[in-house]
Amino acid sequence: MLRTSPVRVLGERDRAQVDAILDQDPVGNVFVASRLRAAGLEAGRLGAELWGYVERGSVTALCYAGANLVPVNADPDAVRHFAGHARWRGRRCSSIVGPVPAVTDLWRRLGPYWGPARVIRASQPVMAMSGAPEAAPDPLVRRVRVSELGILIPACVAMFTEEVGVPPDSGDGGALYRARVEELVRTGRAFARIEDGRVVFKAEIGAVTPQACQVQGVWVHPELRGRGHSVSGMAAVVRAALADIAPTVTLYVNDFNTPARAAYRKVGFRETGEVMSVLF
Repeated sequence: MLRTSPVRVLGERDRAQVDAILDQDPVGNVFVASRLRAAGLEAGRLGAELWGYVERGSVTALCYAGANLVPVNADPDAVRHFAGHARWRGRRCSSIVGPVPAVTDLWRRLGPYWGPARVIRASQPVMAMSGAPEAAPDPLVRRVRVSELGILIPACVAMFTEEVGVPPDSGDGGALYRARVEELVRTGRAFARIEDGRVVFKAEIGAVTPQACQVQGVWVHPELRGRGHSVSGMAAVVRAALADIAPTVTLYVNDFNTPARAAYRKVGFRETGEVMSVLF
């Protein structure tokens, strides 16, 4: 980009401004905040770039540019400049995810150059809760042990393939995906009910900050669906997360997934926002 561009790559010197922006919505920004908290702002360690939109010398909006392209606090002017920067850099992400207005505008500007998209999910409600579960937790849902990775991984692959439409192990044989799941298990953020060597219910805590944590990978074995495992299982995960991970638990779900949304409401989740995803 030209030197006059208001978009620049941020680093640790910008930490105070970045944190101030992320703290405006700690639930909605939990993914980006978690990544920056774990790896820092420098691109070499982060494995991504954090772009800042600068107005009158101050950073007013962010865009996380890694495997996901994620706009944060981006008004139409910031989106326009982020889209121009993204076009100049070329597509390096597998998805665009974020608030509906910003992602809609980003995709309108990038679609002619990066399209077509494989899937567009125009409405994914964000849900969150900070109080005790309103449903009884399943006493058999617990943290997964490292020795149970061989049982958990197939369930994770099945969930990912169902949700995204492609298996997570199609690129490198699954090495990176397995490593990520193993990390979640080792850090006590993978939960499941396992019976007779089979996963009945599972979910993981992905992004974590001092303010919030995000549940991902919720899955019930296809043969056991419709029996309430998602409600009691999620209640168990929320209870554990609130006890020793973060004071607010959040997730997002496809708007057309009526059973999941109903199950989460029974646990105590309420809708707090909405995101959009463009998958390549």
